[in-house]
Amino acid sequence: MAAAAVHDTTTADAGTTQVPARRRLPWRTALAAAGGFLLLLAFPGWSLPPLAVLGPAALALAVHRQRARAGAWLGLVSGLAFFVPLLSWSGTYVGAFPWLALALSQAAFLALLGAATAATSRLRLWPLWTAALWVADEALRGRVPFGGFPWGRLGLSQTDGPFLALAAYGGVPLVGFAVALTGALLAAAVLALVRARRDPAAGGRRRRAVRTAVRTAVAALAGAAAVPLLGGLAWLPLPGSSLTAGGPAVTVAVVQGDVPEAGLEFNARRRAVLDNHVQRTLELAARVAAGDEPAPDLVVWPENSSDIDPYLNADAARQIDRAAAAVDAPILVGAVLDGPGRYLSNTAIVWEPGTGPGDTYVKRHPVPLAEYVPARRFFRFFSDKVDLVRRDFTAGTEVGVLDVGGARVGDVICFEVVYDSLVHDTVEAGAGMLVVQTNNATFGFTDESAQQVAAARVRAVESGRSVALASTSGISAVIAPDGSLAASSGLFEPAVLVARIAQRDAATVATRLGAAPEWALCALGAAAVLAAAAPAVRRRVRAGGAR
Repeated sequence: MAAAAVHDTTTADAGTTQVPARRRLPWRTALAAAGGFLLLLAFPGWSLPPLAVLGPAALALAVHRQRARAGAWLGLVSGLAFFVPLLSWSGTYVGAFPWLALALSQAAFLALLGAATAATSRLRLWPLWTAALWVADEALRGRVPFGGFPWGRLGLSQTDGPFLALAAYGGVPLVGFAVALTGALLAAAVLALVRARRDPAAGGRRRRAVRTAVRTAVAALAGAAAVPLLGGLAWLPLPGSSLTAGGPAVTVAVVQGDVPEAGLEFNARRRAVLDNHVQRTLELAARVAAGDEPAPDLVVWPENSSDIDPYLNADAARQIDRAAAAVDAPILVGAVLDGPGRYLSNTAIVWEPGTGPGDTYVKRHPVPLAEYVPARRFFRFFSDKVDLVRRDFTAGTEVGVLDVGGARVGDVICFEVVYDSLVHDTVEAGAGMLVVQTNNATFGFTDESAQQVAAARVRAVESGRSVALASTSGISAVIAPDGSLAASSGLFEPAVLVARIAQRDAATVATRLGAAPEWALCALGAAAVLAAAAPAVRRRVRAGGAR
C-alpha cells in the first residue's frame, strides 16, 4: 500500500507561499459540506451506494494537515450536511427541534472524527488510520449517550455493490472500514497529483518530485480499486440468493395490516390497528383455503400490531385467537403490555392457535426520548414533546430467539436492527432466520422505512440468514441471505408477503468473530491518535522540565 505512505508537507500552498488559514478554511468548509451531502446520496432516498466513498474522501481532503480545532469544525460541517437531511424523518410529527437536536448530536461525533483525522493526517500510512478512525467514531456513536444511535453508519449504505460481501467477514464495521479506506486512498491520490502540479522545485529536481508524486497517486488509485475488488472476490464462497437453500424450509407469512392514518395519533385508534392485522390474516386464511397461497407455518405481525394488552383485554385476545385459528398457524404478535409495575413492555408474543400466548421477547433497547425519557425535567426544558411519552418502557434482558411454527426465529424490534450486539447474540443463540418487527407509521412518507430495510439487508449478509421484516404501515420485506429483496410492500397499504425460508445453522466469519474486528480497528485508530499526540506531549514535558 505505497499510496498510504503519503505524508506531504504542503497544505494549500502555491509555490512556497503559505496561504493563511482564514483563507483556506472557506473552500475546505465547502468541501466538507459537499462530502456530507455525497454521503447522504448513498443512502435510501437516493440509493447510490458507490457515492459513499466520496464522503470520507472529501473530509480527508478538507482536514488534511490542519489543526485539530479546524478539523473539528470541518467534521461538524460534514456531519450537519449529512445528518440533518438523513434524519429529517425524526421530526415529521414532533417538529423541527427534536430532529435538529438529534442531527446536531450525531454531527458532534463527526466533529470529533474530523479533529482526530486532522491530527493523524501528518503520519505515514494516514489513509489507513483515517479509515480506522471512522470505525472508532461510529463505535462510539453507537454506544453513547443512552446506548447510542448507530443510524447512518457507512456500512449500512452498502445494500448493493462489492463492499456488501465484506459484512459476512467482519460485519458492518468492516464494510464501513472498506468504504472509508477507499475514500481516503482516493484523497491521497488527489493530494499527490496536486503536490506534483505545485512543486516549486526546478529542473531535474522538479522532474524527480513529479515522478514520485505521480507514482504515489497511481499506487493510491490502485489501492482504492483493490479494496472493492477484494470485496467482489469475497462474494465467491458465500451462499446465493435462494431463500430455501441451506436448511429445512418453513413457510412464513408477513402481515402488514396498515394503520387508519399516519402520524402519532394512530395509537389512539389502536383497536383499528389490531383489527386491520386480524382482517389481513383472515384474508390470508381464505386464500389458503382456496388454494391460492401455501399454508403458512408461522405468521409475523409487526411491532404495535396490538397496542391493547391481550393479557388484560379479553376482547383483544379473542381477536388474535380468531386469526390464529383461521390461519391454523402461530402468530408472532407485536404487543404493548402493561407492566412490570409502572412500566410498559414492547413485547413479541408467540400466539398459538388453540392455546393462546406462549413464549415472549421483550425489546432490549427501548428508544430514549421515544419509548422512555431519561432526565425528563431536563429534556422538558427544551421541548414539551417529551410528555407524549406518558409511561416509560422497560428494557428486556433475554435474547430474542423464539420457537415459532418449527422455526428458530431471532427477533429484533424496530431500531434494534442497527445495533450490532443485539443482532449478533441473537444469531449466536441459534436463530435460523431473523425477524424484524417494526412500526414506521410515526414517520409518515419518509425515507426512514427504506433506511431500516437497508440495515436489514446488510444484516442478512452479515449473519448468513434470511430476514422477514414486518411493519405496520410499510415497508415490509423478505430478504435473502445475500441481501437481495425477495419481496417487499409499499408504504401505507395493506400487504401480505408469503415465502419459503430455510432455517440455517451455518455461521459466517462475522458471526464467529463478533465484535473483534470493530475493537481491533478501534484500537488501530486510537493508536494513531496517540502517535500523533506524542510529539506535542514530549515537547510540553521538556518545556515543563526546563522551568
